[in-house]
Amino acid sequence: MPMNWNQLLCADRLGNRSAKHEEGRSPFHSDHDKIIFSGAFRRLARKTQVHPLATNDHIHNRMTHSLEVACVGRTLGIRVGQALRDKGDLPAHIWPTDIGDIVQATCLAHDIGNPPFGHTGEDAIRNWFQKEGADFLKNLSPAEQDDIRVFEGNAQGLRVLTTSEYHQFHDGMRLTYATLAASMKYPWTSSPTVSGLRPKDAKYGIFQTELAHVHEIAQKTGLIELGTDWYCRHPLVYLMEAADDFCYGIIDLEDGLEMGILNWNEIYELLHPVIADSAQLSELERLLKKVNDGRKPALVRGKVIDAFINAGTAAFIKHQDAFLRGEVESDLISLCDPKVKNAVQAAKDLAKKKIFNHSRRVELEIGAYTVIGTLLNTICSAVYASLGDPAKMTYKDNRVMALIGENNFHPDVSLRANNYEYQTLMSVLDYISGMTDNYATNLAKQFNGMGYSQY
Repeated sequence: MPMNWNQLLCADRLGNRSAKHEEGRSPFHSDHDKIIFSGAFRRLARKTQVHPLATNDHIHNRMTHSLEVACVGRTLGIRVGQALRDKGDLPAHIWPTDIGDIVQATCLAHDIGNPPFGHTGEDAIRNWFQKEGADFLKNLSPAEQDDIRVFEGNAQGLRVLTTSEYHQFHDGMRLTYATLAASMKYPWTSSPTVSGLRPKDAKYGIFQTELAHVHEIAQKTGLIELGTDWYCRHPLVYLMEAADDFCYGIIDLEDGLEMGILNWNEIYELLHPVIADSAQLSELERLLKKVNDGRKPALVRGKVIDAFINAGTAAFIKHQDAFLRGEVESDLISLCDPKVKNAVQAAKDLAKKKIFNHSRRVELEIGAYTVIGTLLNTICSAVYASLGDPAKMTYKDNRVMALIGENNFHPDVSLRANNYEYQTLMSVLDYISGMTDNYATNLAKQFNGMGYSQY
């Protein structure tokens, strides 16, 4: 049986809480506000988008990227919602703007679980637990070991939304089921992914700690079960993912231009086919001749994004039935008009070739492994000492525990109950993945005796 929009857009909240209706905002817009005001979102301002520890204020960070993705996602969601309304497929109590609110909220949250240094930080965590920190995993179940050995920022993001932020260990932000379901890019667990039994190599979105939440979300929204602890994607995930692709396909190139890695001609050559049919093209090119290269992206960006959104809307509506049956294995971009699909892919290829391999970026990425390794070694050693005989804890161990704060640990840890060692390590990862690039770097320096007083 296919999924249906009435259930997919469930406005009830995690923990079987009834939908909360407020004057002036929908339950889905309330989700948006909760994410915006969270500490986890605020810290994205000092987290890597592409370039670690950038000193140029014009370069994107995770927050500016997420805000831009959210803008694109909201418009894309409203356009899709209007098209569904025109076809008579949207439930009577749902407005096109509700779709926009859901997609906007998921876009804001799509990187909220990323550790410092972005994808490099993810790999640094994996690298440490697979090598130096392997002994910390020996008492964990295979599934728990996989969660940590192949740490995934998307799964951490779901943990932020449902476990660690606001109502800690009591349903987190308590978002609507619709928003939570639409935020799960990879609704399956780690172990089958490690074994090559799931889509998207090395990608998964559910830690064991959030598995019960996911079952609840899936049941409330009617996600189709595809296997053990494995569900199909919510259709609106594809809109959030497309908005992300649309943005970094352009924004990474803009940052490359700002840093002198790319030139304007190679960027415009890539984007020109997308807007070649525009009635305003001649006027646009006249204006482009009058301004310096640094100002040119702003003149082109809006027209390119509008073309992307139109293509994404058309592709989604065309394949709506397949989305509702859970049959779409590709992303929305691959279903778009070829000139849009090709432009996004060309942008990714250019960024990979010239930006991602830039020497400064590579140098800082290498340094990130040392930073993350220092933090994990120091904190995990102290935390595991605290699980043993308190009398054997060193003064340093006690200082580290005071820094972390005992309230950050699941209640089972203090009781030594259930899977407390796994819960302990997850709390350590909450602490470290929540750090900004700057704080992680400075704290590692402090741990190594190379820091300086900030007082």
